[in-house]
Amino acid sequence: MPEQSEPFVIIDNVTKRFDGAQVLRDVSAIIHPGEVLGLIGRSGSGKSVLINMLRGSPEYRPDSGSVIYRVNHCTSCGWIDRPVPGEKCKRCGAATSIKEIDFWKLSERDPLRVAMRERIAIMMQRTFALYGDLTVVENIFEALGDKYSEKGKVERAVDLLKTVNLQHRITHIARDLSGGEKQRCVLARQLARDPLLLLADEPTGTLDPQTAEIVHKSLIFAVKNNGMTMVVTSHWPKAINRLADKAIWLEAGEMMKRGPPEEVTKEFMIGFGPREVEEVPIGQPVVKVENAKKYFYSIVRGVVRAVDDVTFEVGEKEIFGLVGLSGAGKTTLSRMIAGITPATGGKVTIRIGDDWVDMSEMGPTGRGRATPYIGVLHQEYCLYPFDTVLQNLTVCIGMTMPAELAKMKAVQVLAGVGFNSIEIERLIQAYPESLSVGEKQRIALAQVLIKEPRLVILDEPTGTMDPITKLSVAKSVLSARKELGETFIIVSHDMDFVTNCCDRAAMMKNGKIVALGDPKEIVASLDGAEEETAIRGGVEA
Repeated sequence: MPEQSEPFVIIDNVTKRFDGAQVLRDVSAIIHPGEVLGLIGRSGSGKSVLINMLRGSPEYRPDSGSVIYRVNHCTSCGWIDRPVPGEKCKRCGAATSIKEIDFWKLSERDPLRVAMRERIAIMMQRTFALYGDLTVVENIFEALGDKYSEKGKVERAVDLLKTVNLQHRITHIARDLSGGEKQRCVLARQLARDPLLLLADEPTGTLDPQTAEIVHKSLIFAVKNNGMTMVVTSHWPKAINRLADKAIWLEAGEMMKRGPPEEVTKEFMIGFGPREVEEVPIGQPVVKVENAKKYFYSIVRGVVRAVDDVTFEVGEKEIFGLVGLSGAGKTTLSRMIAGITPATGGKVTIRIGDDWVDMSEMGPTGRGRATPYIGVLHQEYCLYPFDTVLQNLTVCIGMTMPAELAKMKAVQVLAGVGFNSIEIERLIQAYPESLSVGEKQRIALAQVLIKEPRLVILDEPTGTMDPITKLSVAKSVLSARKELGETFIIVSHDMDFVTNCCDRAAMMKNGKIVALGDPKEIVASLDGAEEETAIRGGVEA
């Protein structure tokens, strides 16, 4: 923990409401230079609202209270830096003085506010803000701008990519990266801005534990070596304990507890426990993957074996998990099963009635015959921003039924993914922009389940969810299997969710299946008790 000197960020009794609903109430904190504040709480607890308020997003102006940044200000060149009394300006060597920037009382064009906003970097959850057609290093060049010479820019870009352990992907096209690699590239782009404050909103929520630990180490290194301050949110206690110097537990916008991370997260986790998978008879196969291959060719990378000679079957009403590190081939394999990505070798077939449909065969008699019966929740999902939640669940997905019946079905499916009656009443006519990322994620899941598909493919369905919400989602998956006879394929890094929900799981590595069987046995087979605990979401059994 950094030495307690001059405060850098003062959050003083901030309160915020959206459409009359309170999302933050009298939240306060003091953060020192080089310190990390962790925010933990359920989806919709106000974590992301506070992050966006600190960033200065216009729609997050507090209704009351203040956000004050205390900085060293150079009157000669205008440069601002962390508050250290008497320190000379690092840019021009002139004298500096400590200034208090009352962030929300200054106009948006005020030079001090503009200067502070330029020194705030943010990593948004489940958002990969990259130039997809550019290489990894070109993405870093874009973030560095024109303040370096050509040689200096290359050296700085390489250093940043080494910091996030991504130097081996320097010439790869950004869109070809795995989710974990994209997240690390985003982090490198943010560090390129040389921020005083990094706002990290669920930075590792959708990553496998090994990749998450790489990102955690990168964040800790950046904070320690650059004197950077950080505010990080997470539903994952291990991430808060690993990263934060102090923590706040938010619930419905109110501070429930603040103090040392271990004490805060321990209290937050009271009442959480594993859920036993209910025994349901598994039927005949409905999915067959036979020696399936998906190879890509890249001028830079050569042949990429995303899926390499994979074989398995999934039975009717089975909940089947695909697990492994980022880049192992899980998402590519799930897209092959969904008919989105054709196989380059082998076969992927889906049973419709008594017929087997080849998912690599184009047209209405090929995969077009099966896709209406397949529901897919993509890792990078999207809701219709100008339509209400009710419209997103009915009109936007083409459901044709009487309005009242559509609303009843929407209410039913929202309850199934963990919303209570009060939350549903608030959500049903709300627009996506007013919701937290965790709430949007559950609504996207509801969007899939409301169509009652026979086969449901979920790609990281719990990535940004708190443990209590994960239990609700697990319950909805188990209920859909029991009541509707649905079959599930779940791609996930969250082995706690997989062991509590899945009948079987396949572990992938380098495009191949390296283990297949009971999820608990796969977890137990992992090398090292520490890795096993990490894979289980950081929750002690």
